[in-house]
Amino acid sequence: MAQAQPIRTTPQPDPGELYLLPGETYTSISHKIGDVPLVPLRKTPGGWLLGFTLAFILLMVFLVSVTWLFIKGVGIWGINIPVGWGMDIINFVWWIGIGHAGTLISAILLLLNQGWRNSINRFAEAMTLFAVACAGQYPILHLGRPWLFYWLVPYPNTMGMWPNFRSPLDWDVFAISTYASVSLVFWLVGLIPDFATLRDRSDHPLVKRIYGFAALGWRGSARHWHRYEMASLLLAGLSTPLVVSVHSIISLDFAVAQVPGWQVTVFPPYFVAGAVFAGFAMVLLLMIPVRKFYGFESYITIRHLDVMAKVMLATGMIVVYGYFMEVWASLYSGNIFEEYLLFNRLNGPSAWAYYGLLFCNAVAIQPLWFKRVRQNIPALLIISVFISIGMWLERYVIIVISLEREFLPSSWDKYIPTVWDWSLYLGTMGLFLTLIFLFVRVLPMINIFEMRMFQYQENERLHRREHAAHGDTGRDIVTGKSNPHGASAD
Repeated sequence: MAQAQPIRTTPQPDPGELYLLPGETYTSISHKIGDVPLVPLRKTPGGWLLGFTLAFILLMVFLVSVTWLFIKGVGIWGINIPVGWGMDIINFVWWIGIGHAGTLISAILLLLNQGWRNSINRFAEAMTLFAVACAGQYPILHLGRPWLFYWLVPYPNTMGMWPNFRSPLDWDVFAISTYASVSLVFWLVGLIPDFATLRDRSDHPLVKRIYGFAALGWRGSARHWHRYEMASLLLAGLSTPLVVSVHSIISLDFAVAQVPGWQVTVFPPYFVAGAVFAGFAMVLLLMIPVRKFYGFESYITIRHLDVMAKVMLATGMIVVYGYFMEVWASLYSGNIFEEYLLFNRLNGPSAWAYYGLLFCNAVAIQPLWFKRVRQNIPALLIISVFISIGMWLERYVIIVISLEREFLPSSWDKYIPTVWDWSLYLGTMGLFLTLIFLFVRVLPMINIFEMRMFQYQENERLHRREHAAHGDTGRDIVTGKSNPHGASAD
């Protein structure tokens, strides 16, 4: 195993138009990406240890919050009558949304044969799984008796109790479990060739055995590659409708209820676009620091950031359209309750949240129309932070403002989150970041074999361009070096 750590390497200048910077070879790709998980424990970078320690402290906050919740019950939260759904459901929908970018990058862009996904799909898939794990905590904790969560599963039992399949809350169980299981299988299948690479490059017997077991006997034969490609396409085909269905079903938690502000038919596409919007913002927030720390600027180039910013802008404008449709539906409905809800959003006690989401999700993204902003890393980080805050505020507005004002004024009450609401939220962030740090440390965060294939394609493309321009200049597709005698007629 190579002992050198591929941290803070100096990449070549990025003109902003390439998905893989020149000079990369099969060997350099394997070394730079593969050496990160293969670095001995005693040589773990100090920056990683500091970040993991902070994330682990937040994880302990999560465990304390859950323990106190089990002791005292959901009364420690700020929920009341009529706001029976508080930060638990707000955070549940927020976390589920963050996980959508990974499936979009992995499945849909694979089917569309978009090469720029190769550098970010592994990280985005891991983020999907960890976000879904955080989201899945909230409905279980919200049950009041979370140890009986398995009653939601329709299994033969002697109690004669079966889930109510007319309830959208029960639909969530099937949607999320299906989404998580398919995403996990897709992620693990994509890791198999890289497990084999780490197995072959490791010098430590135990590490070699662990990665060898995970590689499932992969030897890179034509039969293995054929089965791998078929499995990837089948899983991508299964995952693609899940991107649309999962958050659509979650939106139906609201749309089928008799609460003003929730009976909007635009909710399913509006929620899906918002989920991809928030997911890409989180991908940028996490990948930009990792890209800098590990010196992966050659693989995650400015062009990648530019394309992801375009996706954020497109989905963000769909979300803005959804905001206009909500206003239009309230005014056009002729329903006094819908009209009052709009008035309450603009002038009520929680109007700050509505104006905040409009600024974060509608105003803050407008600079992304300009290429100079899309390729400016500090600007992307700031905009991504605004988007993450704005999408959380969006869920707050949909849930809290709609519930604070009941049909009967005598039932009105204001929702104020308690310290335990916030501690549980911060604790799930700790869970998420702890899993991210462990993933970065023990698994290749960029797809090694796909980057090799992409490097081959890029060199072949450059080879053809040089041959067309000069007729006597080639480029070796393995080393990436100029080979004046190696040009061939394509």
